[in-house]
Amino acid sequence: MNEQPKLHLLLEILLFLSSGLGYKIEEIAERFDISVRTSYRYISIFRDAGFIIPKPRSGYYAIDKTSPYFREISELLHFSREEAVILQKAIHSIDNENLLKQNLINKLYALYDFDRVANTIVKKAYSENIHQLIQAIKHQNQVILKEYLSANSNEARDRLVEPFDFTTNYVATWAYDIQSKCCKTFKNTRIKSVRVLAEPWQHAVKHTKMPIDVFRISTNRQIQVTLKLSIRACELLKEEYPLAEEYIIPVNERQFLFTTRVCSFDGIGRFVMGLHDEIEVIEPEDFKQFLKTHAKKILTDMG
Repeated sequence: MNEQPKLHLLLEILLFLSSGLGYKIEEIAERFDISVRTSYRYISIFRDAGFIIPKPRSGYYAIDKTSPYFREISELLHFSREEAVILQKAIHSIDNENLLKQNLINKLYALYDFDRVANTIVKKAYSENIHQLIQAIKHQNQVILKEYLSANSNEARDRLVEPFDFTTNYVATWAYDIQSKCCKTFKNTRIKSVRVLAEPWQHAVKHTKMPIDVFRISTNRQIQVTLKLSIRACELLKEEYPLAEEYIIPVNERQFLFTTRVCSFDGIGRFVMGLHDEIEVIEPEDFKQFLKTHAKKILTDMG
């Protein structure tokens, strides 16, 4: 092994073992894609360097806090467990679409690796799925999204995909859907589990991210819309869709203009119909007709 990648791997394992948690030798081997024999050898290297790694009675390895340099490493290179809990709570209190949250995450990326940031900002219930997807993206493998719940069909079924990126704050995964033969976003909270396959990507040239509008709709379409908002509509828009804020300008103290490009009328349509008496549609005419058609359908369905 080239010395630089080997040093990088040793540092990664060192950080992993100094987290305050214990790990079985098999977990270390699987996490870093090395053999159990190599894992034992690296632990011996750490011991030779002066780090205290007691022989585990229950099968779990960790660096003892009394080891030389442990305090410097724990303070400089990772969060303590208490710090991580506080940071997780603080980050999760921020809306997933908030730009400030993304800026914070970008700064964390400057100091920590991809997995470490994901483990901090992703809720525990979904962290294992995210980790599996990160590994699949890193090694360019196909995966099966087990029992993925579709919002369109309201059915849960397995999806064979090639994941290649994440949307803001790990809200969704960009992947090429092999059955549909197109790229889509899959909401990570709707994935029951992830199974990484041995098969490598077969459609990498088709891996393309489509635009996502502020209403979280993704298509190849880009349609400009302009709305005039009341104070209430303006505040609700910013609360429900934080990324919309940069497209809002004041007309006067009581009215605001919202101009942006959307990928579909569906997302913005739901918002406008819920506040129809607080919003005036300025453009386009197609959107006005879209709203009229849906309003008629609602009245017809109600009898």
